[in-house]
Amino acid sequence: MKVEWTKTALLDLDSIRDRIFSSSPVYAKITVEIILDRCGQLEAFPMSGSAVPEYGREDIREIFEYSYRIIHQTTKESVFILSVLHASNPLPQKPPTAV
Repeated sequence: MKVEWTKTALLDLDSIRDRIFSSSPVYAKITVEIILDRCGQLEAFPMSGSAVPEYGREDIREIFEYSYRIIHQTTKESVFILSVLHASNPLPQKPPTAV
C-alpha cells in the first residue's frame, strides 16, 4: 500500500526537527529518520496501531515513535500520514482527514 504525507504532517515533521535541532542537530536528524522509518511499516501493515480514541473512527489510527503520535488514515488505495504530534499536545477536536 502506498504511504502519502499530507502537507500538515510534513510541516509537523519540520517543526519537530527544528525544535530538536537547536540543542542537537545530530539527534534532530536521527529522530526524523526514525519517524520516517516507522511510517514505512504502514506500507505492509496499513492497519497498524489503534484507532485514535479521541476520534473513535477505525480509519483514523495512530502509531507511536518515541513520544510522538503518528496519526494516519487508511483508505482502500493509500495510507495518509495526517499529523505527527508530541503526545503531550492535544489533538484538534475535529479529526484531520486526507479524503
